[in-house]
This record gives sequence, structure tokens and C-alpha cells, in this order.
Amino acid sequence: MKNSVSEQNFYIESEEEDEEKELNRDGEGEADVNGTDSDESLADDNRQQSKTGSYNTSWPQSYRQSIDLYSSVPSPNLTFLGTPTLSRLSSSYLSSSLTRRHTPESLPTVVKPLLDKPEDEQLPPQRRSSRSLLPPTLLRRSSSIRKDEKLSRVSHELPMSRQSSFGQALLNGLNVLCGVGILSTPYAAKEGGWLGLSILLIFAVLSFYTGMLLRYCLDSEPGLGTYPDIGQAAFGTAGRVVISVILYVELYACCVEYIILESDNLSSLFPNAKISLGGFELDSHHFFALMTTLAVLPTVWLRDLSVLSYISAGGVIASVLVVLCLFWIGLVDKVGIHSEGTVLNLGTLPVAIGLYGYCYSGHAVFPNIYTSMAQPNRFPAVLLACFGICTLMYAGVAYMGYTMFGEETESQFTLNLPQDLVASKVAVWTTVVNPFTKYALTMSPVAMSLEELIPSNHMKSHMYAICIRTALVISTLLVALSIPFFGLVMSLIGSLLTMLVTLILPCACFLSILRGKATRFQIAVCIIIIAVGVVSSAFGTRSSLSRIIENLST
Repeated sequence: MKNSVSEQNFYIESEEEDEEKELNRDGEGEADVNGTDSDESLADDNRQQSKTGSYNTSWPQSYRQSIDLYSSVPSPNLTFLGTPTLSRLSSSYLSSSLTRRHTPESLPTVVKPLLDKPEDEQLPPQRRSSRSLLPPTLLRRSSSIRKDEKLSRVSHELPMSRQSSFGQALLNGLNVLCGVGILSTPYAAKEGGWLGLSILLIFAVLSFYTGMLLRYCLDSEPGLGTYPDIGQAAFGTAGRVVISVILYVELYACCVEYIILESDNLSSLFPNAKISLGGFELDSHHFFALMTTLAVLPTVWLRDLSVLSYISAGGVIASVLVVLCLFWIGLVDKVGIHSEGTVLNLGTLPVAIGLYGYCYSGHAVFPNIYTSMAQPNRFPAVLLACFGICTLMYAGVAYMGYTMFGEETESQFTLNLPQDLVASKVAVWTTVVNPFTKYALTMSPVAMSLEELIPSNHMKSHMYAICIRTALVISTLLVALSIPFFGLVMSLIGSLLTMLVTLILPCACFLSILRGKATRFQIAVCIIIIAVGVVSSAFGTRSSLSRIIENLST
């Protein structure tokens, strides 16, 4: 159960010794030539060590691993929390060719960091190298690295976590952006009118730009690998904590949306389903919300969610399938396509702003994708492809759904589909199955961050982790039953949280980190984007909350 410092030190030193022996055998002649460069590199590493180490010891330390798992496909290894030894954090699809054999077998606490500061402290001064500045999730060098490469090249130019190809990075980005937001774009078109679709394009452009700003922040200094790292570099420990809390609340809110989504769609399929418990009669909505919670609860107890990650990676396929079903029903089965719609709805436009904003809530993962790429210079192309493909899908679904159902468009277009058509059944059941695989992956980062706060003397008890995860799942059920309005909750999330994560915070961090290097144009654009984000957030949040309160009162 214990993963001692001496054990970790053995793994690290033995790995480095093996690697150094291989390098010496293949390139003894290069040692003298590069001696001076190595000494200078070592001196630079020691000077930056104290600053870089601070990014690796503050809460949350599990962010990198949990978000990699949430957004990618790791190797399969299924283990429950209650087994004698907790399984290791899964190696991700972004780095599947590497092995993290010394990952702690239990979630470390703040007192015992899981990232690279302990490694740096354990090694004697003469053995410290620029490895301490590499992204913390992976500590072994890939077997794909050529043995004749110089040590300085391996340390600086080829970080060990950079193993993701262009296609893998693109798939991960699409898997994050192509979420349940696509179901509500026709509803957003109804709330905002046809001219409101221009907001979707504006948000796509601004979100792409802020994604590039995150890249500039990551490149500004070594040791930055995640969104919380950027927040800490910009605003200190308080910035790291605040940004982390916002990101985790957004993930938690997405889990609430999954419960509402399942309840709405399953109750539309089985409207007469109900049950009586202890004198209380549950209608179809409450019944399916409860059943969904009971179904996903065991998956949240899993430490290693590799199997679910493989399935959830098909989220892109699921989204494309649902879109194809909608177009098939409209064009082949010729259902609807008769509504002219409204040009502009000023009264409900703020709700549409929140819904469109929610569609681009992938910035929490973009830093991880960038730092995982084998060719980071291709990150702009990945980002452009992700936003281009997703925007076309969102706009196409919004147009088709709104023209088919008009003012009767529901918060999820699957609720409008005729139930007697085969394509409708495929679309609805695809929508129903997908959240079952994504719920645990979405909740896992939140749970891991809370488990870090468990006192070290209680880490041996698995009950603490199980209780935390169970409480989180039950709380999402209670919230979903309290405000069962899928579209309005999504608009609230998009207005209040996504605007912060996607528009406001990237610009604020960029201006803080690169204030001496940013051009006047960049500063002006950042100020404009922050203003757009603040105004959109204010109006969208106010409108969503007022609509929710109005619906609850009636």
C-alpha cells in the first residue's frame, strides 16, 4: 500500500542510469564536445527549479492525469476503489507508448505531491537535470526516441509526454467539443432567431484565438503544462485555485446535465413508467433520473476508467450519427422543414448566447492536448480543424432543427423527433447511451481533486474516496431534480462558467504573463474579448436565472 520515497528514488535513478549507459555506449565521442552545454543546461535548471517546482506542488496535483483520462483513450486496466491496492492513474491515449511504472498506488495528498518536485528533491545535486521541467505526468523516456540522440536534445527538445500525433490530438479535441451542446443548437436558434446564429460564428473565432493565447502562455516559461499552471503563473497560488475551482464546477455542472438529459429522453420513450417507494410515487422523469444515478454510481467508484475511455472516445462518432439521423429525418423522411422562423428574438437572445457559448467549452483540455503533441507547431492546425468542424456541425443542426420544428423546438431536438421512425430511435438511443460512458470520466477529475484533501493518515481507508464519489453523484441527482430544465441550465453554465474559462481568463492570463512582450494589437484584442465575455456573461446569467426562477415558481 505504501509507495515510499526510497522506492520512487530507486525507479528514477535506475531509469536514468540505464538511459545514460545507452547514451554513453552509442555516443561516447559526443560527451566532451557537449560537456560545456550540459553544464550550462544544468545551471539553468537549478536556477529555475524553485520557480518551476511551485507549479507542481499546489492543489490540484491530479489535474493533468484526470483531464488526460477525461479527454483521451488510455490502455485498459479495470480496478475498483475497494481492492487491496488502488490501481495506478491510467496512462493516456496521448502517451500510450510510455509506461509510468512508479505512479503512486494511492492518490497522494498535498503533503505528498504526485508530480515532479519529490523526484527533484530525491536526486543528488549532480544528478538533477532538465527532466524536472518536463510535464509531470510522464517520467520515462519513450522507446521511440533514437538512442544516438544527445542527452540535451532529449531533455529539452523532445519532452517525454509529447507522443500524440496530429490525428490523435484532433480526435481528442473533437471529442471534447462535440458534446451534448449540439442537441440544443436548434433551441438556441429558436431563442435567438436566425440572426442569433452569427453569435455562434463570433464565439468560434474568439474561442480559437483564446485557445492560441493559452499556447503562448504555456510557451512563456518551462514547467507550465495545464490550465491551472497558467493561472498560477499569472496570478499566483490564488489564481491556480480559483481557475481550478471554476473548471471543476463546470465539469460538475456537465454531470448534472447528463442526469437531466437521461431523464428527459428516457421519459419520452417510456412516458408511463413510474414507481411507488414508501408511499412516494415517482413519475417517469424522477424515476429515470434515479435509475440513471444508480447505473452510473458503480462506474464512478472505478479508479481506472480505461474501458469507459475507449467507449467515450466514440463521442465524436455518436455526435455525427445523431446529426446524420436529424438530416435523414428531415430530408429523406421529409418531416417538417416548413417553418420560416423568426429573424431576431431580442427578449430571449441572452439565453441563446449562453447556449452558443456552452458549445465551445473545451479550453480546460487544450493545454493538455498541446503539451502532448509530438509536433506542437501543428497545434494551430488542430485547433482550427476542431473549431471548423464543430462549428459546421453546430450551425447545420441549428438550421435543420429550427426549420423542422419551428417555435415548438424543445431544449433537445431528440425530444421533437417522431418516435415511429427508425432514424429517430437510433438518434434517441445514441443520445441515451453516450452519457453513461462520459459521466464517470467527467466526474473523476472533481473526485480526484477532493481526494487530494484527505489527510495523509486516512489515505489507507478506501471508504473516504468512495464516500466522496458517492456524495458527488447523489448531489448531481438532487440538483438535476431541483432544476430539471436542460436548456436553461446549459445556458446558465455557458454564460457563467464557459465565458470565464473560454474568453475572459485566457485573455487575463495572457496579459498578466506576457504583459511586457504582447503587442498593442494583442492587448487591444484581449481587452475587446474580455469586454465581450463580461457583457455576454452578465446578460446570459441574468436571463437564465430569471427564466429558471420563473419556471420553478410555475
